[in-house]
Amino acid sequence: MTTTPDEVVGPLERGLAVLRAVVAGDGGRRGVGEVARATGLARATVDRVATTLTVLGVLRAEGRELVLAPGAAELGNAYLDSCGLPALLGPHAAALAERLDEPVSLAVPDGDGVRFLAQANRRRALAFAFRPGDLLPAGRCAPGALFAAEDTVPAGDGGFAARVREVRERGVAVDDQLIEPGLVSVAVAVRDPAGAVVCAVSVVSHTSRHDAAALEALALSPLRETVAAMEAALAVRTAEEADGTVGVATVRDTGPAGSGKETDAALKEELGSGFLRSLARGLDVLRAFGAVRGPARLTDLARLTGLPRATARRSLITLCHLGYVREDTGGFVLLPRVLELGHARLAALTLPEIATPHLVRLVRTVRESASVAVLDGDDIRYVARVAGSRLLHIDIVVGTRLPAYATSMGRVLLAALPERERDARLERITPEALTPRTLTGSGELREAVVVTAERGFGWIEEELEEGLRSVAVPVRDGTGRVVAALNIALHAGRCPPEESLSALLPQLRETSGRISADLAAVGRHAPVPTS
Repeated sequence: MTTTPDEVVGPLERGLAVLRAVVAGDGGRRGVGEVARATGLARATVDRVATTLTVLGVLRAEGRELVLAPGAAELGNAYLDSCGLPALLGPHAAALAERLDEPVSLAVPDGDGVRFLAQANRRRALAFAFRPGDLLPAGRCAPGALFAAEDTVPAGDGGFAARVREVRERGVAVDDQLIEPGLVSVAVAVRDPAGAVVCAVSVVSHTSRHDAAALEALALSPLRETVAAMEAALAVRTAEEADGTVGVATVRDTGPAGSGKETDAALKEELGSGFLRSLARGLDVLRAFGAVRGPARLTDLARLTGLPRATARRSLITLCHLGYVREDTGGFVLLPRVLELGHARLAALTLPEIATPHLVRLVRTVRESASVAVLDGDDIRYVARVAGSRLLHIDIVVGTRLPAYATSMGRVLLAALPERERDARLERITPEALTPRTLTGSGELREAVVVTAERGFGWIEEELEEGLRSVAVPVRDGTGRVVAALNIALHAGRCPPEESLSALLPQLRETSGRISADLAAVGRHAPVPTS
């Protein structure tokens, strides 16, 4: 039985217990009472923890249910950034997937299981559901046998032990429908310059395409070539680290949860005893690992978080006790177990799922309909929408397509295109007069798009339909690229245009910022589907 250190930070330990309980709920949601029963914590304690995690963007409250929120992705991102494997090896995996036309995954050992870090998928009706953060039993997948062959995970006995002995002889592991009927895979280990196994690369297929033997015959040679390229990349990185080229970076802006002592103090003053400052600080320490490559020293983590060394040290002791951090000779190392804090569930989110809670909040504030759309050819396609509460509201459903040239969201999306692509798109569009106010001249339409780009928002006044007014702003991903547009639509006769703009534009920009921040967190290591 593990003894709890005296220095453990209780609120941090309880906060992570609540988060795990929510993650374990159906679809990443759970009632407050259920969380209390699952964790053994008092209801009042769960309420305080939930309040803190909600303010930090890790959870979201919907009535009496707690829901995993995109801000929790930053916890798993810290591990993925710290180890650097998805960024360094992911492009090689994607190239192999393209070459073989089969999915390719990266995985690492985690306790007696295998944790997936990245997946390069192929577009097929029969898709594989592995996501970054997923955990599989070592004995039922190809990477598990590789790790057991290196004594990284327990080999056990019986059939798994026999497979491990075969892997030691051949240097390759094959999964012939161990995890699921029809699923086959071939895996090879990737080693660092010292010869230690860093991760496993697997080529995955289905027996409708290849049996296990055929997949091995197809994939093994290209797989070994890819592993050699990955090991060369690891060698270059190791040399850079030895030279001091790669080291401590700057902390990324992660919003309220990562903004340091000043925000902590402000939230504590605003919420009083409902805000657990030590829980927020512990999560800051965990996230700070993402700014450091390899082992992180206590002094670095304290500096990156702006916390006293003693405070950061207590958080580290707690995280070590819970199995999320390990202390090595060179410092502290974040472990893949941190991905259990909701990363796999969040990696499955789509743009509509991320945007909809923010649309609900926006509509409650302005009482007008709000939507998110993407560019689809020369049209916009609605991917998320919440109708306003007024008797007279705009009746559009998800999936509706409208001409981009006559919509505020379309103008925003056209304005975001590279200039050459934008010009070519506008050149081929033949606008039709949908109302007497629709811009149909190529010159005036081009000017309207340029003005939209300059001022940062789109405005339509009765061009799509008489009586319809709409204002829209861009939604960006973590790279700053515009991936969608957000709008509010209302009846033009409700108030003067200037009044609509002054009332709605700030709300739109704030909501867009929140959606963009969530997209950046969830999509940092895997693209977010737009529908």
